[in-house]
Amino acid sequence: MQKRHNIVLLCFCAAFICYIDRVNISVAIIPMQEAFGWSDTTKGFVLSSFFIGYMILQAPSGWLANKIGGKFVLGFAVLSWSVFTILTPVAAMISLPLLIAVRIAMGLGEAAMFPASYSLFSRWVPEAERSRSMGFLASGIPLGTLFALTTTGWIVSRYGWPSVFYVFGLAGVVWAIFWYYKATSYPDEHPGITAEELELLGSSSSSKQAAASIPWKKLLSHRAVLAVFVNHFCTNWGIYMMLAWLPSYFRDAQSLSVTSAGFYSAAPWLTMFVMTNIAGWAADRLRTRGYSLTFVRKLMQSAGLAGSAVFFLLALHADTPLIALSVMCGALAFIALTFSGYVPNFLDIAPRYADVLVGISNTFATIPGIVGVALAGWLLDQTGSYAGLFMTVAAVQVFGAIIWLVYATGEQVID
Repeated sequence: MQKRHNIVLLCFCAAFICYIDRVNISVAIIPMQEAFGWSDTTKGFVLSSFFIGYMILQAPSGWLANKIGGKFVLGFAVLSWSVFTILTPVAAMISLPLLIAVRIAMGLGEAAMFPASYSLFSRWVPEAERSRSMGFLASGIPLGTLFALTTTGWIVSRYGWPSVFYVFGLAGVVWAIFWYYKATSYPDEHPGITAEELELLGSSSSSKQAAASIPWKKLLSHRAVLAVFVNHFCTNWGIYMMLAWLPSYFRDAQSLSVTSAGFYSAAPWLTMFVMTNIAGWAADRLRTRGYSLTFVRKLMQSAGLAGSAVFFLLALHADTPLIALSVMCGALAFIALTFSGYVPNFLDIAPRYADVLVGISNTFATIPGIVGVALAGWLLDQTGSYAGLFMTVAAVQVFGAIIWLVYATGEQVID
């Protein structure tokens, strides 16, 4: 396996661990709520607290990865969030404020995951492989979610809710040890790789070195950059609602057990995993057949958001678990298309500053995890229904699709 493929694979594994650690609480919080007597509003605050820390360090981690490279930033990030995952049960048993503080600290660690990966990809992934490589990285999101949902319920039922945090946190510690052993032998400037691979990587305009200074004004004012920021926000609104509330939806609205809710919640993420990789392959194929990068990015992103909005509205009429499952699979299948839309677009429009951009973008795109997830808990307490949650998501998705069609581009706009 060539070294660039090793980097992509290890980053995918980090994304997988990132999401098993992030998602396990979506299932574990059901027995936690019962044990501690939390309301849905309190439950929403616990779920959303992670995103406070996640938002705070997005931009700084992107800047740091741009300056010193993604290898050490990513390794430290995985190790730190894994430690706080392990500490979650102890914090919960002591007090609610301490639990929220630990979840915020875990979010601080996970903040560097994608900025550091973009920094590595900007040096190690050529343009011809960009869509499928970014799609593969992003597919760690649904696969990690799928794994967490299918195993957390079983682990909780057998060993109690604290055990899942210990098991998943340890996995991240093991990854970090292997990462420092393996990836630190790959210097940023690629010595030791084959001449053929070095020539291929040379086609990436940012594969040489980071810029001496960052053109902040141009980065933050160009309409193509603002379009990707908006679409990152809108896409995340749907993803974070599903990450936080899908198990509870199947438990509360469809009257399933905790274990069954976990398994039903897993199927849409499996669908998303498959479609993410299909979409990445299809996007690169469209490029090789002569379609412009702008056309490909607009097709994937707008179809993904508009299609998912339709399925979220159909969820209003899902009156059986099977229908609800089918609708949720459809919604996440369409969202998967966006991973070949806005996700690689950071590398398209500003490859030299993709790590910085994704850090800034993820700062704003984390707001749905804080506001949206907490708002969903409040709406449930007020209405006793998931209708408000689904209608809000659909409206946000449609807005994002319109902005993307008008302002997005696949061309490089910042040198």
